[in-house]
Amino acid sequence: MLVTGATGRVGRVVIDQLLEAGVPVRALTRRSEAAATLPAKVEVFTGDLTVPESLDPALKGAGAVFLVWTAPPQTAEAVVERLAVHVRRVVFLSSPHQTPHPLFQQPNPMAVLHADIERLIAATGLESTIIRPGMFASNSLAWWAPAIRADEVVRWPYGAAETAPVDDRDIAAVAARTLHQDGYVGGDYVLTGPEPLTQAAQVDVIGDALGRRIAFEEITPDKFRSLWKGTVPSSAVDMLLAAWSAAVGHPAYITTAVADILGTTPRTFRQWAADHATAFTEGS
Repeated sequence: MLVTGATGRVGRVVIDQLLEAGVPVRALTRRSEAAATLPAKVEVFTGDLTVPESLDPALKGAGAVFLVWTAPPQTAEAVVERLAVHVRRVVFLSSPHQTPHPLFQQPNPMAVLHADIERLIAATGLESTIIRPGMFASNSLAWWAPAIRADEVVRWPYGAAETAPVDDRDIAAVAARTLHQDGYVGGDYVLTGPEPLTQAAQVDVIGDALGRRIAFEEITPDKFRSLWKGTVPSSAVDMLLAAWSAAVGHPAYITTAVADILGTTPRTFRQWAADHATAFTEGS
């Protein structure tokens, strides 16, 4: 099994899951020094999605690929063509852009890219499984940890927007299961956590994990753009603002896909926050 995005927040855990299942694992990384961060049993290959031919050594002899697209779209077609030559199965980490819920229906470049890659995969005849995580629980580290570490107020727009954050570990477990076990070819799974929480409530949950109250202040979208200017691409900021705005007043979209596939209850955001409490105080 070849794992792309092998040092990322999902791919790295997919590797651990596959090793625990006794599955031989290859990892694709862009930098050779990344090998030192991976388990010794992993066969590490250096390659780059922007240079499709660089993937050939890792693909030769592989049976399946966990595909995480972390590059510009220009080489997607060539990469998928190479997958089809070498392997029989691909599990693609996509997004819920087909889901009929306002949070996921706002136009954005990432959704377009994911849809294009899905079409490319389908056209090859590869055995495929598509997994579509909703909001990642770990997004809260990028969003709120800096203010929390500095003991400052969390200033955020659309505090009433409700989501069902999904634990990265559950995403990885689903990816690993569908990658190495039969019965999931053709599957298309939207992955969410088990409970709805507004953004303001998520900050409260993190405060509970830390044993202190974290102040939350609602700010306008324009103020949010100003605060994040130069830190996050403006297209990403616009995408998030549109999604949160559309979600206000709607119950969070929740699926049972994680439990259906793994046979265990998905982790709650409260559990995720407790397990990652030190990352909000000391950094990861």
